[in-house]
Amino acid sequence: MQVNSIMSNETKNSSPANITKASVISNADSGKNASLVNGILRLTYHESILQDSIKAYIVFSDVGNAIDGKSVVEGLPLIGTEDFKLVFEDNNDEKIKVDMVVNKVTPVYEDGSKNVISLELVSEEFIRNEMGETRLRSRFDGNISDHVEKIFKDRLKSKKPLDVERTSNDYNFLGSGRKPYYMLNLLSKQSIPEGGEDGSAGFLFFETADGYQFKSIDKLFDQPQKKSFIFNNSTEAKDGIPAGYDGKILDHQSDSSINVQSKMNIGAYKTKLVMFDPYNCKYVVDEKTADEAVEKKKVKLAGKKLPKFNEKFSTPTKDYTRTTFMMIDSGTLPSGATEEQIKENQKDNFKAAQTLNQAIRRYNQLFSGMMEITIAGDFSLHAGDVIFVDIFSVQAEKNDTVNRESGGLYIIADLCHYLSSEGTYTKLNLARDSFGRKGNHSTKTDSNSIADSARQQYG
Repeated sequence: MQVNSIMSNETKNSSPANITKASVISNADSGKNASLVNGILRLTYHESILQDSIKAYIVFSDVGNAIDGKSVVEGLPLIGTEDFKLVFEDNNDEKIKVDMVVNKVTPVYEDGSKNVISLELVSEEFIRNEMGETRLRSRFDGNISDHVEKIFKDRLKSKKPLDVERTSNDYNFLGSGRKPYYMLNLLSKQSIPEGGEDGSAGFLFFETADGYQFKSIDKLFDQPQKKSFIFNNSTEAKDGIPAGYDGKILDHQSDSSINVQSKMNIGAYKTKLVMFDPYNCKYVVDEKTADEAVEKKKVKLAGKKLPKFNEKFSTPTKDYTRTTFMMIDSGTLPSGATEEQIKENQKDNFKAAQTLNQAIRRYNQLFSGMMEITIAGDFSLHAGDVIFVDIFSVQAEKNDTVNRESGGLYIIADLCHYLSSEGTYTKLNLARDSFGRKGNHSTKTDSNSIADSARQQYG
């Protein structure tokens, strides 16, 4: 199936995309399958750093002679959990090839000659996560990154690549019948990068077409930028794309709204975590500001700075804006007898509460700056990639100056590839944890990481 571009007259990258394979395989008979390629009306493919697995949605026309004179729904039959093999590629020969599973089958339209059916496709691990046999019931002791690998392999039984960043800290816990995805996301909140400090706490667990990721926010922001895009109205450069940029932004929306009350409610400025320790019958309290970690260079920022809170609202001890109450999981205690656990818990390196508080604040900071852009279909991009964006300033006398506040480096938080007869394009939801333009639009330099480009530009 070939899908026409939304703006094929503007840029090469918006030339038609091609769906080369969309095959659904019967649960009852693995030799029986149906190709939906010629009947697909719309395909959307999704990745997100906040989503445990990839998802895809296919709307197709189900005619009555697909399998043995019957429709796909009847002839297969299509009842859910069928294997689905999907391959599609863009004009630059970038290909997405994924094996998925049918999760939902929804009738959209029906008449005498055809049915229009919507399918929701998910990863195999998404289905396994819901099964009782995959729940965690044993005790886990030791390094967090080892726990992640074990859960992924032994409980989810996944054969997909898993890119795990090593953690510096241990975390002990009881499975207590919890689902693998739930535990992997809980572990991400307790993780500190290897060689890092508690101020750099906060990992993300997510899937792309290349496999699963367990990465720190610091690591994601410090990776080389993948591509650079510009939004302008220039007709001087070919296709409106100046030299050094990889593509043109077709549409964009910046979330420039500021809501101090909302940020205070989520603890973006300062948080207080109160955890009850049932073994010692006492409370563990941790409170730190967001800029403490930045000042001590414990974290890497995508922008130049964090927002500055008005000092007249700050006091030495009472300026936290969110308090979270939790109970310390007995499984998080060190190994050994009760007396040994209590003794070990007194050591400074046992910082479950402090690490969690740091992570909560880091997640809140991650979306300090947000932008939504639409570009011509580009299947080389994935959730978690860093890209550079330039938006031209709104000025009275000239419009050839970039906006140094909204432009710069962003992480791809959410990605959607959209293919239909109306067009082929990619929509990106971008996020960063700070303000101000960092980096360079060119990806042809030797120093492409956020840290390196920042040193080049700002010293």
